[in-house]
Amino acid sequence: MPEPNTLYYGDNLDVLRRHVRDESVDLVYLDPPFNSNADYNVLFAEHGEKAAAQVRAFTDTWEWNTVASAAYQETVEAGGRVAETMRAFRLMVGASDILAYLSMMAPRLVELARVMTPTGSLFLHCDPTASHYLKLLLDAVFGPSQFRNEIIWHYDYGARSKRTFGTKHDVIFWYSKSSAAWTFNAAEVLVPYESKMTEWRYTRGGQAGKEMPAGKVPSDVWDIKLNAMSKERLGYPTQKPFALMERIIKAASKPGDLILDPFCGCGTTIDAAQAAGRRWIGIDVTHLAVGLIKHRLVDRYGPEITATYRVIGEPTTVDDAAVLAREDPFQFQAWALGLVGARIAGSDKKGGDKGIDGRLYFHDSDAGPTRQIVFSVKAGHLVPAYVRDLSGVLQREEADIGVLLSFEAPSAGIRAEAADSGYYDSPWGRHPRIQLRTIRELLDGKGIDYPHVTGANVTHRRAQRVRPAGAESLELFTHAAEEPEPYA
Repeated sequence: MPEPNTLYYGDNLDVLRRHVRDESVDLVYLDPPFNSNADYNVLFAEHGEKAAAQVRAFTDTWEWNTVASAAYQETVEAGGRVAETMRAFRLMVGASDILAYLSMMAPRLVELARVMTPTGSLFLHCDPTASHYLKLLLDAVFGPSQFRNEIIWHYDYGARSKRTFGTKHDVIFWYSKSSAAWTFNAAEVLVPYESKMTEWRYTRGGQAGKEMPAGKVPSDVWDIKLNAMSKERLGYPTQKPFALMERIIKAASKPGDLILDPFCGCGTTIDAAQAAGRRWIGIDVTHLAVGLIKHRLVDRYGPEITATYRVIGEPTTVDDAAVLAREDPFQFQAWALGLVGARIAGSDKKGGDKGIDGRLYFHDSDAGPTRQIVFSVKAGHLVPAYVRDLSGVLQREEADIGVLLSFEAPSAGIRAEAADSGYYDSPWGRHPRIQLRTIRELLDGKGIDYPHVTGANVTHRRAQRVRPAGAESLELFTHAAEEPEPYA
């Protein structure tokens, strides 16, 4: 029986080395950071406001430091063409920020080549900032003869300049593991043709010919849009169009093949793989992305989708959660809020927004107005003032319910303070205005008491619903505390 689809939280280099076996992946797509020295933010449109709140997702900034130097040294000491290429880069650019970026990419590309099947392909998505360096690095990893295409993805947004031509494209490098055999399903990605064009055409039966033309094979310039107002947009930085990923997956893999995205972000690759009946592995280093992907999958395929994949690397015990809280409080907040279907509150900096760490929107009737739950997340010692502060936030924000999430079990005095806040009445019954939940209770499955109208939770910008045709059913996997076996 095939392994389940898997979503990993963690450093993709570590995940690849520990969990993904040799020659097990049929198609790799990666959209790594571009060394653009930019801060990328997730945008959340606040209800009733024109402006969008934002939370920093990641900072795409690299610098030459001891960590980068150690990564460079490890790659050079391994020897071979990649080591020689890295030494040449150092001679050319010196101990610079771009060398730090390439030192991060080199070992990851080596590992991705290792896990690819003999007929597998890799598509690396980048922009002109570092594409020329990455092309040389890919030549070193795979060999120049394994280069298949340089695809230009053209888009209609981006920078305009009075001193240069506006940048309106990204580059996608396609390399195969072998120079003798690779998957290319031309008939699966045909596009409409124009009668005056003389490009290669396919019949509906998939054979070359002059009768019953169904379309032409796309060129290496792709004009696929993700418009600013598209329903597909989820507010995640660097999001790519579903149609872009769909074309790559259908062209370079077969149903049942395993697709890997080591920088999976908001999960477009995973979504497209699921829809096309492929298996998948997604890896991301932020709980913000992992939580968004889980919500996206439920929105697109329904709650039953959770039975077809597992999540590895998230805290599964109180002790695990405590470690995360110490090491990265912001990621801890994102993870804890994800347990109850909420999201990090919009802000222009990491952390809470005016006493609010998270928000969850809901409806208590099909035609009723949007309601709001606000969250406060506390990892340390609890005091009654936290409940009073949350009550004040509730009034100020005109929210309906406030929830205090904590490690520590609340004292009798804190419980009494919460009980004095009264109830929110809905057609579904009475719900405490201030609710207290510990991390242990959340891990045990105790959720928030609020009205649940089917399809009416509007916390996350929802992905459009779809059903994959002919996708296979996988057995139920739960979050495992033990280390999973690698993929076969």
